[in-house]
Amino acid sequence: MPRRLLLVALVAFAIGAAWWLLRPLPHLRVATVQRPPTPHPAATIARSLATPAPSPAQTPTSHATVPPTALPTGSPNPHAPRLALIVDDCGQWIDTERGFIALDIPITLSVLPDVPYTGEIAREAGDAGKGVMLHLPMETLSGLNPGPGKVTTEMTDAQIVSQVEADLAQVPFARGVNNHEGSKASADPRVMKAVLGVLAQRGDLFFVDSRTSSASVGEETARSLGVPTASRDVFIDNRAEVAYTEAQLLDAAAIAKRTGSAIAIGHPRPTTLEAVRALVPRLEAEGIDFVLAQDIATNAR
Repeated sequence: MPRRLLLVALVAFAIGAAWWLLRPLPHLRVATVQRPPTPHPAATIARSLATPAPSPAQTPTSHATVPPTALPTGSPNPHAPRLALIVDDCGQWIDTERGFIALDIPITLSVLPDVPYTGEIAREAGDAGKGVMLHLPMETLSGLNPGPGKVTTEMTDAQIVSQVEADLAQVPFARGVNNHEGSKASADPRVMKAVLGVLAQRGDLFFVDSRTSSASVGEETARSLGVPTASRDVFIDNRAEVAYTEAQLLDAAAIAKRTGSAIAIGHPRPTTLEAVRALVPRLEAEGIDFVLAQDIATNAR
């Protein structure tokens, strides 16, 4: 009996050990790292556009010195003596007038009404950035006919206004007016008030008194009506000679240096064009600033 009990005990122990070794193990959970899904490229772009730019406090500060903005070079000296050159009687000798337009300086062409190239030369000058004026024919003391489109002392105020408006309509790009001849009409206060009243009414035109007569009231009448104005200082080509014209140009430059500005009037003559071409480099080297007539009339200093 004892041996049988021992055998039973051994079998029971073996069965228990086998059960212990072969029992089911508990489920093991493996920890995993959750990765965010990769965003769609379009969503990334939209988010970057919606993100505000960093404020100055968030932006890294650079210690590099930023140089100040340089001033533009080649600007004209605001205190330089100014010289305006007006070429009168334009619209008749187009080849010479084109020579003046081709000059590499500001220059003003004053164009007569009712002559062969009135509109053509005015448009060419305006397209080239030159100044354009109406050269208004006015009655002379000598009786010399100043040409078509003239204003006379016999006209009524209404007739003068109508004539000036008609003449202006013929000259495209005209920004101002100066008198052609006019030694009689320019000395008549009534006539000049009617003429300059047209400019005052328009509000964007200036007047240069050619001063064909010392008795002219043009400039003072213009001032009284609030029209920007100036007057001629030198006629440069009363003689069609290069040397004479050069000497007159030098006189005009001397006036500009002395007073700050000057207006010189010439005509479309080959000798005048030659003299101007020759002297421009010298005068610029001396500090002369060539300007349009309107720059002196509207910005008198």
